Amino acid sequence: MSDEHHIGHAQRLAETADIPLGAHLKTNRLGYVHHGIYIGNGDVVHYVGFKGLLRCGPVEKTTLAGFAGGFGFRVDPTTEARYVGAEIVQRATSRLGEDDYRLLTNNCEHFCIWCLSGESRSEQVEALLHHPWRALLAIVDVLCSATRIVGQDLADVAA
Repeated sequence: MSDEHHIGHAQRLAETADIPLGAHLKTNRLGYVHHGIYIGNGDVVHYVGFKGLLRCGPVEKTTLAGFAGGFGFRVDPTTEARYVGAEIVQRATSRLGEDDYRLLTNNCEHFCIWCLSGESRSEQVEALLHHPWRALLAIVDVLCSATRIVGQDLADVAA
């Protein structure tokens, strides 16, 4: 192995050393916050959600960088957890491959809160339902993001 590989691996280990197993991760996206569960070794389990126009993705395992998608991420210390560490990881990985994403009733936040507490809730959805104009803006943002993804998919196909 090259020195570059060792340095990169050591840096990744240092970056993940401070993230507790089963941590609730958040990353800001356009118009919403995306959620995931840290399962160790630099990996995150999350509900992919919208992958394109009218196409949703399953619960999957990805890297921290893949989860953050260039937006960075943070550990949410405020979520009340009924479960801890390995229990949260087991709950998250038990749903890998599930493909039943629903924006208002089974999204990435519902998934993470369920992993931590056993309740399927989304504070973002609850807030949007109390402020319908925010819901409209969020839907427009999601559709714009989906349109950009479709445009990128089409560009990749054409290339």
